[in-house]
This record gives sequence, C-alpha cells and structure tokens, in this order.
Amino acid sequence: MASLSAARRLVVKIGSALLVDRDTGAFRGDWLHALAGDVAQTASRGTQVILVSSGSIALGRGVLGLGHGALALEQSQAAAAVGQIRLARAYEEALAPHGLVTAQVLVTLEDTADRRRYLNARATLEQLLTLNVIPIVNENDTVATDEIRFGDNDRLAAQIAVTVGADQLVLLSDVDGFYSANPQSDPDAIRFDVIDRITPEIEAMAGDAGSGLSKGGMKTKLMAARTATQGGCAMAITDGRPAHPLAALDTGAAATWFQPLDDPQTARKRWIGAMKPKGALCCDEGAARALLAGKSLLPAGVHRVTGSFGRGDPVSLNDAAGHPMGIGLTRYTAAEARLLMGRHTREIETILGYPGRAALVHRDDMVL
Repeated sequence: MASLSAARRLVVKIGSALLVDRDTGAFRGDWLHALAGDVAQTASRGTQVILVSSGSIALGRGVLGLGHGALALEQSQAAAAVGQIRLARAYEEALAPHGLVTAQVLVTLEDTADRRRYLNARATLEQLLTLNVIPIVNENDTVATDEIRFGDNDRLAAQIAVTVGADQLVLLSDVDGFYSANPQSDPDAIRFDVIDRITPEIEAMAGDAGSGLSKGGMKTKLMAARTATQGGCAMAITDGRPAHPLAALDTGAAATWFQPLDDPQTARKRWIGAMKPKGALCCDEGAARALLAGKSLLPAGVHRVTGSFGRGDPVSLNDAAGHPMGIGLTRYTAAEARLLMGRHTREIETILGYPGRAALVHRDDMVL
C-alpha cells in the first residue's frame, strides 16, 4: 500500500460534512486546525500538497439563514458566494501559524476538460507549488449550474490530481474505505484494503443512489478512483472525521488504496501521444537536437508553422526535413506561433503585446 511519507505531490479532498456540523451548522474549527498540522508535517517532508475543499455552500447557507433543506440553484450560488470568502479565510488562518501561505483557486470540471483552460489551471497550480504555496481548490459554485450536486468534488479532486501529475490522492470521507456492501445495513460487508483494478464486480458493489456511507457516495468515489488511477495516481478513501486524519492514515488507519495503472508522467505522455495533431511546428536542426535532449521547444527553433490550431491543441513536432518527431500541446495559437517563429523569447512581449510563456511547447507537454 502507498505511504503518504513517500508522496511527491499529494492532493487531499475534504468534504463539507468534515468542515461543517450537519446538525448545528457550526464550523469545525478545531478539526481544521488539526488537519492544518497534518498538512504542515507532510509539507515539511518535501511533499507538495493541494487541498480540494467543499464547504462554501454549507458555510454560506448558515450565514444567510437558509436552513437545512434543499436549495434552489440561485440560493446555492448565493450561499457559495458568501461561503467562499469564509472558507478561504478559515484555511488561511489555520495554515498561517505553520508558516504556510495559501491561495484560493476556483475551478469547475469543465476547466479540466477544455485543453486551453486545462493548461491555464495546470500552469497556475504548478507556479503556486513552486512558490511553496498550498492551493485551496474549490468548485466555482457561484457560476456552476448542473455541477452543484453531491460527489462532484470527489471527481474534481481526481481531475486536479491528474492535471498536476500527483502521485497520491486522499479522499477524506465519512467512511473508512470501499466496502463490498453498505456496512451500515449489511453486517457481512467487507472492506477492501487494496484494489488493484476496478472491475465490473467492483463497480456493481458501488450501487446507485444515496450519499455518504450509503452507496451513491461510493459510486462517485469509484468514478474518482478510475480517473486518478488511469492518470497514474494512487487514491485512498479513509475516514476523515477524527482529528489528524492524514497522520492517522500515515500510521496505518483503515483505508482502501486504489493502485495506479502507471506513474503520472507515463500516463500523461500516453494521453498526449494518442491525440490527433491539428497542425505542425517544424524545427531547425538545433531545436530538434534540443528536443531529443529533453528540452522545451522555443520560438527561435521553429522555422515553419502549418495548420490551424488554438492554444492547448496537439501539434506535430517535425524535424528540419518535415519528418514527425512527436506530438505536443502548444501554448500559442497558430497565428501567434507564426508571428513568434524564429524570434527570441525576449521579443515575445513586443510582438504579441503581452508577456507570454517562453516555450511554444513545454517539455512536460510533449511526447517524442
């Protein structure tokens, strides 16, 4: 089984029920401060940590006096707008005593599906992690429509884990793992310690409707596990209700670990390699050698641009003779690439009117 102490990059998903008491609506500040201690301890080992947190609607509805019943869409969005401020402040206040800087990142599932927005989100998160900041990712419920429903942050956490190439994802839940049946109603239910592959039999155990300990909540977690493991990320489901849940998991607390199918980099390269190019960037001999040595493709090394493509689209990377060397995700449109080809990176702002990224295709976004 995976160990948190071995994680290079860790994503932790926190459900709203862990932050806000369902019966009283009170914020569980002591629990969050205990979790902050876990995050600080994990970060001190050199692990980069991203938190994907629910809770904005639950916090906001209490402030607005919206009660415990079902909310209309516009009420949910209003509650999220009020709650997001409080949620971000709570994380900042909990992590600051440990010397950790936080940042709020609001995204939707669509942001990780659209290649251009995917690259934007990835670049932002990468930069925050490089600066030793703890990103607090929350679904942007103020503009979401059908996204506001139970279980989306499980899937969002998995998408974020794949986006940043995390090697571990932990879903802090109200159940200590994946069971063969609902443990509340079936005394013979068995918890799995490790699941190597999500089979049709495993899927059938997840069931249909419900939430939390019931089977519907587990179905969304299984969807998250499929996304994470296909992206090379191990995923754990564990009980997040006790104080210091990450420390408990690291010392052997009950959990189910879903094993990754590949490492994150291999999975990402396979994903890019399967794409159909929408154009081509033809490199000079020096740039071709640089690519083979593991470097990014800079504008100065491109002498011809073909096709029509947008930012984030796949393009063929060709050598000086026009032979394909590989595929990469471009950081510029075809029109911009034509303006930049053969030019030095210091000229990008003068040519485009804004300070763009140095590489046309970054080495992390290509496969040769």
